[in-house]
Amino acid sequence: MLFTRESDYAIRIVRALKDEEKLTIKTICEREILPEAFAYKIIKKLAKSDIVEIKRGANGGYSLKKDLNELTLYDVIIAVEPDFAVMECINNFCSRNGANGMCKVHKELIYIQNQVEMLLKRRSLNEILEDKDFDCGECKSFDTRKSIL
Repeated sequence: MLFTRESDYAIRIVRALKDEEKLTIKTICEREILPEAFAYKIIKKLAKSDIVEIKRGANGGYSLKKDLNELTLYDVIIAVEPDFAVMECINNFCSRNGANGMCKVHKELIYIQNQVEMLLKRRSLNEILEDKDFDCGECKSFDTRKSIL
């Protein structure tokens, strides 16, 4: 559940719009390699959250409604996935919770959820997209083929 394709596409749509007054769906999808049908659905959610503005008509298109200095990755993800969670039991009842309190695994997952949310809120999208000197030393040692489990 953590990061879905919808979250990824929403972030890409915002990135495509970052320096533009207005873009067509076709241009956004070409720049970010997105399927148009799915992009329409995501843009509607971003518009509902006041992140994107939809301008209809012959000279219509899509533009950012919020400044990138005010937006975080968390804002974009929550706009398209309001129930965003590291595990489903975070937002729903954990079957292991009992009379003695919360399941120990559930408690740890809530802690992890809080840490993920904090990290997603840490920097504005403008800071992320303008960071030309970004060097993630930790990223270099991360092997994407290995699972943490």
